Amino acid sequence: MSTSRITTHVLDSTVGRPAEGVAVALLVRDGHDWRHLDASVTDADGRVARIGAEELPAGDYRLRFDTGAYFAARGVDTFYPEVVLTFHVADDGRHVHAPLLVSPFAYSTYRGS
Repeated sequence: MSTSRITTHVLDSTVGRPAEGVAVALLVRDGHDWRHLDASVTDADGRVARIGAEELPAGDYRLRFDTGAYFAARGVDTFYPEVVLTFHVADDGRHVHAPLLVSPFAYSTYRGS
């Protein structure tokens, strides 16, 4: 079995809206290193509908969000030039949704559905 897909959603809590235009990269653990798999940019709803292959094997993955460029484009200073979420994908066939709530000086995340 494998997961059907990985998705994400970014919300900008400073303006109370989806964060459009955030560059997102997907990496997979490859031994002791991380290998780049795919990249995308959030849409007008702050979403990346799918990143990576349609089916990904179990393993450790990272989503890297370019929050520095996002805030710089809006003329906003930020403490976090990037946010990196590292998570494990189990071999259970479940969809993985990893949302990000971001502001210039804080962020939070959770396992979505």
